[in-house]
Amino acid sequence: MPCALPTATINPMSDAPVLIGYDGSAEAARAVDVAASLFGSRRAVVLAVEPPVTSAESYLVMSSAATGVDVEALNNGEALARATEGAERARSAGLVADAQTRLVSPAWEGIVDVADEIGAAVIVVGSRNHKPIHERFEGGTSRQVALHARRPVLIVPQPAST
Repeated sequence: MPCALPTATINPMSDAPVLIGYDGSAEAARAVDVAASLFGSRRAVVLAVEPPVTSAESYLVMSSAATGVDVEALNNGEALARATEGAERARSAGLVADAQTRLVSPAWEGIVDVADEIGAAVIVVGSRNHKPIHERFEGGTSRQVALHARRPVLIVPQPAST
């Protein structure tokens, strides 16, 4: 069965930026490196997605000890530090990269939304080798991005074991 093209055709050779999902992991670093090797000096946005409030933080927010604590600002600060690290790695590899953050859960939604907002030519994400049971019940971020994105998605696998 032929694959239907998205309604908005994306030209990967245009000047639209590459969106790289970055969480600070070795897999995300590999995705940055692969994107740089494939797309050269192209413009890129390195995106770190963080939940607005984690379940542990929700308990903190409800306690009296957290008076005046802006958990979302803390999470955005962590995401910005990660995105900045990823953008620096991308620039070192030759991309013209900017850092962006998004506070949303699940992470795939933030990646897909930002890709739409910036008109990304392609989304690049790393992949972890999850156990099949994890994939069956939760699905990885890379899989969810590929299922929901309306543009090409490059999922960079882990290197083969030696």
